[in-house]
Amino acid sequence: MIAIVQAGPEHLDGWAALRHLLWDEEAVEGHRAEAEEQLAEPERFHNLVALDGDAVVGFAEASIRHEYVNGCDETPVLFLEGICVAPEARRKGLARRLVAAVADWGRAQSIREFASDTWHDDTESHAFHLAAGFAETERVVYFRQEL
Repeated sequence: MIAIVQAGPEHLDGWAALRHLLWDEEAVEGHRAEAEEQLAEPERFHNLVALDGDAVVGFAEASIRHEYVNGCDETPVLFLEGICVAPEARRKGLARRLVAAVADWGRAQSIREFASDTWHDDTESHAFHLAAGFAETERVVYFRQEL
């Protein structure tokens, strides 16, 4: 049975490796440093890991956002910053369990809205979010101009 627990310093190596799997543009060491920073702010971040024995096979990172979040009506908002399950642990409902555990934590904080985002062309992530109980609220394309 895979257990979902609050992330701690003992999970940093496995957590960072999965962060790198999800966001490969940054080195594992950078991910480890970011995860350590999040652990230092438990009032803002909620980090869960899925453990198969001692091995980290999944994670969910969430934050409490006090600024405006697209598609939401209230503040603060619980925001799913990232979620990843190791390939060998997928298709077993683990990501949904992680999302449900994050949502439970948000409810315990008296937060009423839970949001997330993904790239416009990541159809696999779109399908996951819908299956996990999220509803699409809007699509946004950002632009910039150098001055």
